[in-house]
Amino acid sequence: MSWELTARDLPDLARGATLLGTGGGGDPYIGRRLVEQVLGDRTITMLDPDDLADDLFVVPTAQMGAPTVMVEKIPAGTEPLLALRTLERHLGRTADATMPIECGGINSMIPLVVAAETGLPVVDADGMGRAFPELSMETFAVYGVHGSPLALAGERGEQVVIDTGDDDRQMEWLARAVTIRLGGVGHIAEYAMTGADVRRTAVPRTVSMALDLGRAIRLAREEKRSPFDAIADTLARTPYSHVRELFVGKVRDVERRTTDGFAQGSARIVPLSWGDGSSQDERVCELEFQNENVVARVDGRTVALVPDLVCVLEAETAEPITTEGLRYGQRVRVLGISTPAMMRTPAALDAFGPQAFGLSEEFVPVEELALQDAALP
Repeated sequence: MSWELTARDLPDLARGATLLGTGGGGDPYIGRRLVEQVLGDRTITMLDPDDLADDLFVVPTAQMGAPTVMVEKIPAGTEPLLALRTLERHLGRTADATMPIECGGINSMIPLVVAAETGLPVVDADGMGRAFPELSMETFAVYGVHGSPLALAGERGEQVVIDTGDDDRQMEWLARAVTIRLGGVGHIAEYAMTGADVRRTAVPRTVSMALDLGRAIRLAREEKRSPFDAIADTLARTPYSHVRELFVGKVRDVERRTTDGFAQGSARIVPLSWGDGSSQDERVCELEFQNENVVARVDGRTVALVPDLVCVLEAETAEPITTEGLRYGQRVRVLGISTPAMMRTPAALDAFGPQAFGLSEEFVPVEELALQDAALP
């Protein structure tokens, strides 16, 4: 069933999308401000994927690049629509709707910018169920829809069309190179598909889930309840039903670099009691990230692993923290959240499982890792 998104919903949506972005996807604040500026007091129609006509023509729109660059390189605001129009001209067909390629970070907002400018509806679904760093890491691609042709637009009106056929990794490689030449950020339209394709390949209702999450956190704070309980209660009704607290502590070290169009690095989190002589002083949580957090280890033992979500939140308010926002001294809670079954199939793990990020270990669901930890003496 379709529903209407208003400007009043955007702060909650941004908060929930930042959580689902697992530290990456770019901070949605700038995207949210762009939507607010264009939308005003109008609304955006959100389409449930189950209600889409089979022949509806859907063109996802997004931003790509390193989140660390996005903090300083603010978009002009014209790029997402330019990318869409460029792809439409190339295909000779006009989009009936747009959709996110990922439900996390700024890319929860880019399709809304396009919708606010054009009046197009937005499909309540995406192709990652979280955020991933590469364009080929899509459930769309896993289940048979390919990204090419892709249109990419820059802030000065640059337009590039990339067509690599069914080779989505080559598409990512070429688009990444163009994005780097544009200063590290570009806007894209890709993975054009039908409504039938959306139902078969997309992770459903992730925009509404992000909105529900952000709203639940806000209401829990206002009502002096635990926002972390609110997160668990909200996700229990979704395919992301297992939520595990992995660690509570303070950020001790962050190592971060922008390389090949990605923000890569690691963070070290120690207990709040670190340094006071407690017997727990030696415990440590280590995170590795490539735009997004991809693995969490406690005392060298893996406790959550991509494609499951590793989320860092402010320890009291549950405000999500992006990888580019991690700072020494922050008091945080690290959560592990399970992903839907369609993101854990062998084909999905080949596209965005641990080996896709250069990790040697096999994927184990976060709920199974919790059982293994419970069995330890």
